[in-house]
Amino acid sequence: MRKIITGAALVLATALLTGCGSGDSPAPADKPASAAQPKAKAGDGGGQVKHEVTLEVLGTGTTSVYYNLDTNRMEQVQLPWKKTSTITLTTDAEKKVGLGVSVVPGSVTGSDGMLHAAPCVITVDGKKVADNQDGKSDKMCEYKVK
Repeated sequence: MRKIITGAALVLATALLTGCGSGDSPAPADKPASAAQPKAKAGDGGGQVKHEVTLEVLGTGTTSVYYNLDTNRMEQVQLPWKKTSTITLTTDAEKKVGLGVSVVPGSVTGSDGMLHAAPCVITVDGKKVADNQDGKSDKMCEYKVK
């Protein structure tokens, strides 16, 4: 039963990530970190901006992780888990609006014996830009890389 609920939650999160943009102001975790400035590469000519983005899910044991970074994937992983990729912004629209990256952590057993969301963190160019308050928030970790 738990696997069915977790799977349904991941499918719902996938649908929300791929289809809905409400136009509302971003959540506090979506505010850009002042130190996560774009790194323009010399000699690009096209004005490309590159960012190193790292997604992390902390904890122990195994869980399912859904993420959107260089691809949309769901994996069964051993915790702690980390995925790093370089995101390249090439168009003016990508630079203005940003590219969304996210991680939906699966459940882990807490010290109270109950299932809780695993802690997740997103860093851009080495600076933390989003987290789920060490798993205390029921929200996924998401950020728009600009």
